[in-house]
Amino acid sequence: MQPADIDTNPALVAKSTQLASGEPALLRPLTRTDAPILGRYFLGLSEATRRVYGPHAFDQETADRICAELDSSQALRLLAILGSGEAEQVIAYFILVFGVLDGDRKRYEKLGIRLDAEGDCTLAPSVADAHQSAGLGSQMMEHLRHLARECGRRRMVLWGGVRQDNPRAVHFYRKFGFVEKGEFMVGEVNNYDMISPL
Repeated sequence: MQPADIDTNPALVAKSTQLASGEPALLRPLTRTDAPILGRYFLGLSEATRRVYGPHAFDQETADRICAELDSSQALRLLAILGSGEAEQVIAYFILVFGVLDGDRKRYEKLGIRLDAEGDCTLAPSVADAHQSAGLGSQMMEHLRHLARECGRRRMVLWGGVRQDNPRAVHFYRKFGFVEKGEFMVGEVNNYDMISPL
């Protein structure tokens, strides 16, 4: 599968699933028309969830910009959706960048690890507060890891690492084979760089 095909054929990466509650959900890529529901998801997140997420702000302006500039050949933005039509609700939002970010690449170089823009990918996940620790993140991760392999990726790194003071996230990543390769400070917060083979 080629990432460039995702925007023209979203069904390539869509998957029906079931939550632990028994509710049906759909994992599908973000589309240009999703700005309203993505914005509602962003604005509905708690301050605690926002605090541990680094790639971008969680507001309507950011949702509008992301949807307007959508290019899945560079980054797949996968949603978990409850409901359909006017009742659609985003309950998780994972970003998979096909390649590596400059800041991450430089940190890994200092550790003696060369990241490969053609073979590596970068992950940034978030799950709505009401659905955390209920298995949804694991379903999203399993699906995204499969898609990354289908797109020819061999390793996955965390976008900006993970905060040491977020043990639930560190445990989650370890469950999927991520290992700590180094530590770095952002302000007064220690962070781990973690990488996983696919």
